[in-house]
Amino acid sequence: QVQLVESGGGLVQAGGSMRLSCAASGNIFRVGNMGWYHQAPGKQREAVATIGVRGSTNYADSVQGRFTISRDNAKNAVYLEMNNLKPEDTGVYYCSAFVATLTSDYYPAWGQGTQVTVSS
Repeated sequence: QVQLVESGGGLVQAGGSMRLSCAASGNIFRVGNMGWYHQAPGKQREAVATIGVRGSTNYADSVQGRFTISRDNAKNAVYLEMNNLKPEDTGVYYCSAFVATLTSDYYPAWGQGTQVTVSS
C-alpha cells in the first residue's frame, strides 16, 4: 500500500501565498510523474501542475507564472508554491503520483486532498 499525505492548506487573502506539501510513503519501489490537481466547488478535478522525475514541469494556463511545482526525489515528496492567489483558486487540492511497488507496476496514487480558501 502507498499513501500520499498532503499538508499546507488553509485560508488566505487574495494576493497572498501558500505552500502545499505532499509526501508518499509505503511499499514504494519507484515514483514517476507527480502532480497537483484542483477541484473547485461544483466542478471537476483539473490538473494544475505536473513534474517529471528529472524536473520537467507543465502548468495550467490559469496558474502559469503564479504557481511553482517542485519535488524532492529522496523524500518522495512534491510541493506547490502558490503566489498571488485569487478567489478562483479556492477548492480542494489533491496530489498524485505514479508509483510502482515491489509487487505492482506503475499506478496513480492520490492523496486525500487539502482545502485552500482564498478570500477576496
